Amino acid sequence: MQPRNMSMSGVVDLAAVKAAGEAKAKAEQTRAEAARQGGGGAVPPSALVIDVDEAGFEGDVLQRSAEVPVVLDFWAEWCEPCKQLSPVLERLALEYNGRFVLAKIDVEANQMLMQQFGIQGIPAVFAVVAGQALPLFQGLAPEPQIRETLDQLIQVGEQRFGLTGLTVDTDAAEPETAPAPAAGPHDAALEAAVHALDAGDLGGAIRAYENVLSDDPGNSEAKLGLAQAELLSRVREMDPQKVRQDAADHPDDVRSQIAAADLDLAGGHVQDAFGRLVEAVRRAAGEDRDAARLRLLELFEVIGPDDPRVTAARTALARVLF
Repeated sequence: MQPRNMSMSGVVDLAAVKAAGEAKAKAEQTRAEAARQGGGGAVPPSALVIDVDEAGFEGDVLQRSAEVPVVLDFWAEWCEPCKQLSPVLERLALEYNGRFVLAKIDVEANQMLMQQFGIQGIPAVFAVVAGQALPLFQGLAPEPQIRETLDQLIQVGEQRFGLTGLTVDTDAAEPETAPAPAAGPHDAALEAAVHALDAGDLGGAIRAYENVLSDDPGNSEAKLGLAQAELLSRVREMDPQKVRQDAADHPDDVRSQIAAADLDLAGGHVQDAFGRLVEAVRRAAGEDRDAARLRLLELFEVIGPDDPRVTAARTALARVLF
């Protein structure tokens, strides 16, 4: 699954939050003030990953973006793909060591920010550079593509705005953490599957998850991971333009609708994917109807049974079936 390309030809105004001109001027003023004071000082590693709400957005994001690109991770507790993506972003924030700051935004608690950024589906990842917003990507993405996107973002920050990042004090005292829970019988296999998924080795991830499920068929983490890896594998070789054109030209062709639904979900358009397949079930009969229904059930696994969109789609599916 490829992240949507960043538009490097121009920076998008964050007009709903802050006028771009004012934000850039403020960024320059902040950098100048920091320079007069001998720099902003080193920050502890814990400052590289922060939780942000609407009240703190001005200081935590806009003002901070005058020193370093701030990557925004829009997520929710019920969003299973978010739970796959967020740990990768958190790990990369620490690895990049001050080249960017990760700001996590819970969309359930911060609906206004979600609307201001025009978020249609999550996970969604944006960046703010010198008070201005860049859309990065939406939906899950393999780690190599995420790294490439971050490298481009850092380059934009340096070349266009002179942002050199933060100095990180690796010796700074960090809050004590609770001891890690005891390892479960499948933790090593699940960790190997996650590493394979992050590395883009979808075949290896699928085999690892299948191995766990062969021994523990009810393992929810393995079922979720397998569904996500299989989705990534299906869309990897697709030509998105052709798939969507085929779906538009042949609304009654179930195979075309299934492929388009996979792309919808991979891009974070969960409701579009579910709605497309519910409609395909309604239109089709026999084996085609079963194929659309089964793919819809597979996509439910990708999102997770507790997601309210899955609940709504299950109700809609029941209506067309019965």
